[in-house]
Amino acid sequence: MPLDTTPWVSLAADPAIALGPLDGRYRADVAPLVDHLSEAALNRARLAVEVEWIIHLTECGAIPGAPTLTESEKTYLRDVVATFGPKAIAELASIEAETRHDVKAVEYFLKRRMESAAQVLGEDTSLPAASELAHIFCTSEDINNLSYALTIRSAVRDVWLPAARSVADAVAELARAEAATPMLARTHGQPATPVTLGKELAVVAHRLRRQIARIESDETLGKINGATGTYGAHAISVPGTDWEEVAREFVTGLGLTWNPLTTQIESHDWQSELYDDIARFNRLLHNFATDVWTYISLGYFVQNLSAQGSTGSSTMPHKVNPIRFENGEANLEVSTALLGNLSATLVTSRLQRDLTDSSTQRTIGIALGHSLLAIANVTRGLAGLGVDAAAMARDLDGNWEVLGEAVQSAMRAAGIAGASGMADPYERLKELTRGRRVDGAGMREFIGGLGLPADVEARLLTLTPAGYTGYAERLVNHLD
Repeated sequence: MPLDTTPWVSLAADPAIALGPLDGRYRADVAPLVDHLSEAALNRARLAVEVEWIIHLTECGAIPGAPTLTESEKTYLRDVVATFGPKAIAELASIEAETRHDVKAVEYFLKRRMESAAQVLGEDTSLPAASELAHIFCTSEDINNLSYALTIRSAVRDVWLPAARSVADAVAELARAEAATPMLARTHGQPATPVTLGKELAVVAHRLRRQIARIESDETLGKINGATGTYGAHAISVPGTDWEEVAREFVTGLGLTWNPLTTQIESHDWQSELYDDIARFNRLLHNFATDVWTYISLGYFVQNLSAQGSTGSSTMPHKVNPIRFENGEANLEVSTALLGNLSATLVTSRLQRDLTDSSTQRTIGIALGHSLLAIANVTRGLAGLGVDAAAMARDLDGNWEVLGEAVQSAMRAAGIAGASGMADPYERLKELTRGRRVDGAGMREFIGGLGLPADVEARLLTLTPAGYTGYAERLVNHLD
């Protein structure tokens, strides 16, 4: 009979029980993002933007009659942001329960603090009378776009990028250590011209670093231009102020790039660009994780169980499962899917504004969280890897046919230089090597019967699969 779950105790009443893994079993790996991309962090950023807007308006004299704030008043306002913690979060939540509007709740919260400023600053403070400066000339998106810009930028710069650099550096470090370690290449899954393990790792590190450089240079745009991007309320209320210049100075003063042309919303194109770049980094790291998994299965890498921090198989004691790389794969796939959705949907908005972006942007922390978790797992996985050079050497010694490329190319070059008897080099090597195994003795016997110039023959007779790696070792130096 089916299992009856009816009498089970409900878990939903306990707020400590997480619905998702990022706030549950993986919390420790993604906790740094909470200070940037949680709902509370977004509200703190909204509060910061509202405060800085008030200070900016009073400093530049944009509104005739507005007070000039003292340094203590500016400090008081900024302290509202700096001290935004559990008690304030709860108070804001209670205000939002009444307003049913998140940004309006932030405005009312700030007004409360301005109206009660005399308790801290004394009765002569101008802040209570200036409380109507809070949110003046702003639509919600003016505050939201700047808040998201600040929090996304800080999350990427302060949390995600350091982790991304760390995993790229770990790959680069292993590449340098194994620069000269010969390895059989596998193109199309088949034995191919040998490389070195270090060179292949250097390719990965180089690709990851290139994406990191793109992400570091991505612009973060912002706007503060009113309900439909026209400064309509600004111009009719205070026509003597150059509101475009006020807006530009404010946005750039926050360290953002000013977007001069928008509808009600900032168009989010910069977010789409950023998420595409992070998704591309994810895909490269995913490809690397699957390749490492394959090298582990081939015996080229061995895993240190204690460094991996795992038990292994629950039933087969001999196994050390490559779970760090498998976990990385899974979380990179989730992250990349979410980032792709964000990138595709955030660039669209019906007419001058719809609210689909509001819900979509709330998943940014989840998208970056799964990427951050994957990076942490791959980094741990790399720390637990050892290299079995002997296993790679055995594979190389079992595939002498890969020297066919070297021999037929040397024959072509010799023929071009005037040596006789060098006709049909590719076809002759194909007859020798395709679909059959060739050992060292067989390859040397074949080379000896080609009639090559003496110096070319001597060079080829000393060649082994392990020695046929070209410039691979020195190519790793490009990482520096």
